[in-house]
Amino acid sequence: MAVTGRARTALALPPHRQSCDTVALSTPRTPPYHLPHEKCAVRSFPLPLTLTARLSPVAVLACAGWALTSGPVAPPAAAGHQTPQNTPAGSSSAAPSTTAAANAYATAPAPCAGVPGATVKSLVPGAKTAGKEIPSTDTRLRRTCSWNALHGYDYRWLDVSFEISPSEQEAKKEYEQRVAERGGGGAVPGLGDGAYSVVNLTTEDKQETREGVVLARVANALVVVTYSGSDFESKKAPGTDEINKGAIKAAKSAVAALGGGRG
Repeated sequence: MAVTGRARTALALPPHRQSCDTVALSTPRTPPYHLPHEKCAVRSFPLPLTLTARLSPVAVLACAGWALTSGPVAPPAAAGHQTPQNTPAGSSSAAPSTTAAANAYATAPAPCAGVPGATVKSLVPGAKTAGKEIPSTDTRLRRTCSWNALHGYDYRWLDVSFEISPSEQEAKKEYEQRVAERGGGGAVPGLGDGAYSVVNLTTEDKQETREGVVLARVANALVVVTYSGSDFESKKAPGTDEINKGAIKAAKSAVAALGGGRG
């Protein structure tokens, strides 16, 4: 059936409206959704009832044709679906990156097993090789073992601590801060990812005590060794070289024992 010029004019469709197309709204935290399609409106004109009835199918087809030529109608988005064009530049819906390397050490190893019995006997004569573990608020992150004994008039004390940091970067920062707080020492080559030793002499009531400290970092773990000695008969302290070498010897054993705490 042909449609007259007047009928075509009466059936002129409204201009393209945003409400008849799919509108995707999104924010960085909200998935896109689509507004439901509104029915394409047809202007009302006072036409005779018979002509209106005859032209209704034509109007419906014309409206459908206009909707098709306006562009493909996007189906309702599935839950969680996000089209690329709706993703703001620089944003990503992906989960946080898991490419960061896992920490080398998750827990501190048993500290009293960190120094062999033969080493304990040579550094702390008369001490029990089993040592004594010092209580800690969190044994996963910090554990310390102590050996001490008075052999004749010679007194020796050895502490070995393992400290686990949340990351290698934090362990490095802690290591550098402690080194900066202890001046007068020097680097210990070939020990862990970095090592430092320092020896200091203190005097109290004319009694000398010489103490050596070795700090060593291995990945996200710190090894702290303290070795000191005094002679209660002469009131003198052992030599710097003796204390420094003893502390480094214990530190090497402790660094080797870190394998027991590997995550």
